[in-house]
Amino acid sequence: MIMFTTKSLLAVTITAALALTSVNSATAAQPDAAKPTIVLVHGAFAESSSWNGVAAQLLTQGYPVVAAANPLRGVKQDADYVADIVEHTAGPVILVGHSYGGAVITNAVHNNPKVKGLVYVAAFAPDKGETAIELSGRYPGGTLGPTLAAPVQLDDGNKDLYIQQDKFGQQFAADVPAADSALMAATQRPISEAALKEASGEPAWKKLPSWFIYGSADKNIPEAALKFMAERAGSKKTVTVQGASHVVMTSNPGKVAELIVEAAQASSKE
Repeated sequence: MIMFTTKSLLAVTITAALALTSVNSATAAQPDAAKPTIVLVHGAFAESSSWNGVAAQLLTQGYPVVAAANPLRGVKQDADYVADIVEHTAGPVILVGHSYGGAVITNAVHNNPKVKGLVYVAAFAPDKGETAIELSGRYPGGTLGPTLAAPVQLDDGNKDLYIQQDKFGQQFAADVPAADSALMAATQRPISEAALKEASGEPAWKKLPSWFIYGSADKNIPEAALKFMAERAGSKKTVTVQGASHVVMTSNPGKVAELIVEAAQASSKE
């Protein structure tokens, strides 16, 4: 088994980001040093390519982009990993989190003045002591539980969670073409059960401006829970995409990119 250190994971992440820039070189603008770097943090059952549509649009507008390979091992561990990326990024940063990735960016700022704003994309924005699993079940409408496969027992005593592939489309990505959601199901990254039960630390949204976007048909995190978290965080702008699934950034990349740019522009004026 290949073991990755934080530094090697960071190198892989940056390499992937550079590759994405290369793929889009025909249409992408040169990164603008005056613009903040957009750090995209995926959530459970996804991986960094779920941001491809959003990243492509940001790159064409000259924004530096890093799509982090979120380890999905635990809130503090994952937040520390993202904090390392921020530390090694030149200039200001906008942190963007999807789903569980929202809990990660909430804990990843570490009072670093580089971070200028937070964008939550169908994401958890927990307060201190709250967990992802508790927040997702606080309001009715979530149907994730019955779609999970049997947990994979790990040597360290933890358990990895996956969504059953034949249920992935309807649960996670109902508004994504079937062929695409099938690929997403096959390439999904597992999250440790412990990560969903780990209490959040002091939330960055109490000190930094935040923006929220989510779909009205989200089956992983009920719309009522997302609305509650946005209002509690004092969201600068909240966008509800009617009929969108949990992967609103994949099905509606233009709307998500637009809000990220709005956050970046607003943060640069402060």
